[in-house]
Amino acid sequence: MTREYLNYINGEWVASKGNEYRENYNPATGELLGKATQSTADDVSYSVSMAKLAQREWRNVPAPKRGEILMKIGDLLKRDKERLAKILTEEMGKVIVEARGEVQEAIDMAYYMAGEGRRLVGQTTPSELPNKHAMSMRVPVGIVGIITPWNFPIAIASWKMFPALVSGNTVVWKPASDTPALATKFMKIIEEAGVPKGVVNLVHGSGSVVGEAIVDHPDVGVVSFTGSTEVGSELASKASKKLKKVSLEMGGKNAIIVMEDADIELALEGILWSAFGTSGQRCTACSRLIVHKSIKEKLTERLVAKAKELILGNGLNEKVQVGPVINENALKQIKKYVEIGKQEGATLLIGGEREHIDLLKDGYYFQPTIFTDVDPSMRIFKEEIFGPVLSIIEVNSLDEAIDINNNTVYGLSSSIYTADVNAAFRAMRDLQSGIVYINAGTIGAEIHLPFGGMKQTGNGHRDSGLAALDVCTEWKSVYVDYSGTLQRAQIDNN
Repeated sequence: MTREYLNYINGEWVASKGNEYRENYNPATGELLGKATQSTADDVSYSVSMAKLAQREWRNVPAPKRGEILMKIGDLLKRDKERLAKILTEEMGKVIVEARGEVQEAIDMAYYMAGEGRRLVGQTTPSELPNKHAMSMRVPVGIVGIITPWNFPIAIASWKMFPALVSGNTVVWKPASDTPALATKFMKIIEEAGVPKGVVNLVHGSGSVVGEAIVDHPDVGVVSFTGSTEVGSELASKASKKLKKVSLEMGGKNAIIVMEDADIELALEGILWSAFGTSGQRCTACSRLIVHKSIKEKLTERLVAKAKELILGNGLNEKVQVGPVINENALKQIKKYVEIGKQEGATLLIGGEREHIDLLKDGYYFQPTIFTDVDPSMRIFKEEIFGPVLSIIEVNSLDEAIDINNNTVYGLSSSIYTADVNAAFRAMRDLQSGIVYINAGTIGAEIHLPFGGMKQTGNGHRDSGLAALDVCTEWKSVYVDYSGTLQRAQIDNN
């Protein structure tokens, strides 16, 4: 019997009255995993109304108590870590070791934000007038609509959801259409942890219907979105007309710089991990490799040899290093960019094709691909490919490397390999990205620091860390005058 993935609204598992479903397939095998109910705008409206009703009580639950519920969610995620990782690999394709790491991110975020339940700090400050107290505090916005992607279906959901909950907001969540099974399992853990009905509502469906309905609904005060720059820009335009708070985390065209004094073996590990981990399907994946000319030939030769040794296959196999991409459309998009690279004059060193070996014939596998002789005028240098494709660019100096790194409309993650502490600090200062790694790849952010980028990667907000609380809270300033007289700030203090 085919599994059905239902909505969870006001504490009940329900199908959309639209009676439409979307089938869900394993990208490694082509196996049908189940089908998800496809919601309508009416389903979103109902979930928002329930979230609004629940928020009246949830906002008054003491923040430490809200934190205790998040702690319980973390405990349950930890208990079910292996099962969640297996679902993630079956549904999205990333190798099992990466899937375990992603679930761990959600565990870490649950525990981290649980602790914020006992802080949520504001400020106290001296008043300029006698017998008067001045302070500020965080207050919830109300309802937070979160729209999450398929490549990190539980980690990114936790980045957005847990800060919202500990702050006293309620949530309407639209997961990616490609990962309904993991969303369902995550929601069942949230239910088991004792989150009151209506506080978190799960609504499956398309971005064009469910996503737009969340953005358009007047009672949704915050929209937090991770996805493409094109969709995020359109979403922000619509939401801004309604004066909503919007948090966007979008594309990236991330680069690793390798200078002449770098530890080449260490750099090779970071490049392979950053370019081909998750089959290149990370917003932080390395798609540009900027190499000093004195070591380019040696590094390129070693990199191609190591890339040829990578094992493709079903991510449930512990020996596999590179899994499938998400679907057929992704394969076509990656192949299109490979052909563009060839036409633009880049030299293809390895890969460039769908993997067709017998054991992988039913999955969406693309070979790890490396181009060299790439220059900044090429589309493969400038545009996000979102697949296992790496472009090598030669430079003559650190200044040129930094300029090449910054020559992009995106600004998410950057990396430099160097033994020169002065070069490292110049890179930290001058690389135009929200995340900078020294002697490490472009992936591997930790949950207690802000996650996000500059330029067209985002709109100034951040997921993760304390900065995530700024997305889902408002600042309220409070003045308590106990002088017994009318005191006029600025007027009576001169």
